[in-house]
Amino acid sequence: MKDPVCGMQVSEKDALKLRYKGEEYYFCGRRCLDKFREEHDIPDNECPSCGAGDGKPFYRNRTFIVFSVLAFLSILSYAVPQLEAFRESLWAYFKRIWWAILLGLVLGGFIDHFVPRKYITGVLAKPRKRTILYSVVLGFLMSACSHGILALSIELHRKGASPPAVVAFLLAAPWANLTITIMLIGFFGLKALYMILAAIFIALVTGFVFQFLQSKGLIEKNPNEAGLEEGFSVTEDIRARVRDYEFSLSNLKKDIKGVYDGAVSLGNMVLWWILIGMGIASLAGAYVPEDVFRQYMGPTMAGLMITLLVATVIEVCSEGSAPMAFEIFRSTGAFGNSFVFLMAGVATDYTEIGLLWSNVGKKTAIWLPVVTVPQVIVFGMIANMLF
Repeated sequence: MKDPVCGMQVSEKDALKLRYKGEEYYFCGRRCLDKFREEHDIPDNECPSCGAGDGKPFYRNRTFIVFSVLAFLSILSYAVPQLEAFRESLWAYFKRIWWAILLGLVLGGFIDHFVPRKYITGVLAKPRKRTILYSVVLGFLMSACSHGILALSIELHRKGASPPAVVAFLLAAPWANLTITIMLIGFFGLKALYMILAAIFIALVTGFVFQFLQSKGLIEKNPNEAGLEEGFSVTEDIRARVRDYEFSLSNLKKDIKGVYDGAVSLGNMVLWWILIGMGIASLAGAYVPEDVFRQYMGPTMAGLMITLLVATVIEVCSEGSAPMAFEIFRSTGAFGNSFVFLMAGVATDYTEIGLLWSNVGKKTAIWLPVVTVPQVIVFGMIANMLF
């Protein structure tokens, strides 16, 4: 089962359930269920599961499980000397980015609480040139794991967003979003801005190329585009919300709780991936000789191609790939390879291509790597020359 709000896979046993208009929906937690109710104006009397808990005990939470495994290995390292290097590497990663993760979750919670999803659908459902720019900007504001972005992208398409807008949003959200920007700065310092700006540029160029392809009939058109609702203005809605907002202690408490709930919901989606990425990177840093990285992933064209291949076959959430990208940079000094590892995972990921193939169109799915991979390689080569 897939949560219609965050896109996460959930089991029927653990999920919160809601029957709406003859269909059953499954949610990974209360936050997603409440957002679905809010978007569809579902009253309490039509939501019998709303009084239930979050659907599963804490010890079945993915973040708790992954954290427990890493903590166990770290504690065990005091008795098993062979694990000491792993513990030290893991601790070094944690000290480097704990603040970025915390700040990213807080900002993600803020965006989750104050930026309605209808802004996304309302803007991206207009087949205009400026839509590509809006797609990238809104992708930057999104705070979700790339797997959650996939589900949202497909939902945007169903609501009328054009394939070029969907592709631009899909490319911008995992790597140019605000949360991952902070996390990458924690790893790479100000050099991370090159990654973010390059990701935004690639998303923009790809979106415009896809608009050209669509005008020539080389990719599919969205059959839902003709039925779009007109009249909704994001600007006017923001003005109305600011005008009608009442500053009071009760509203302040409500907003703080909303931001907290959004941060927790985002954490449930991405924290376990971040921990997995830190664990993999720590294992590589502790036990893979740096000569192996330098030989096969060095700042050469062959190294870029090998990095591209590795990124293609590794199925890890965007936040989880960041630690491994830093480990490549730390071991080889090839900043461009780190960029390729991050971006190619989005451009060549078989999950994304498969979902585009089955939901948006075969031509759109085929053109995605054709248009994006050359750009990724070029920016990777430039990065290796500059840094």
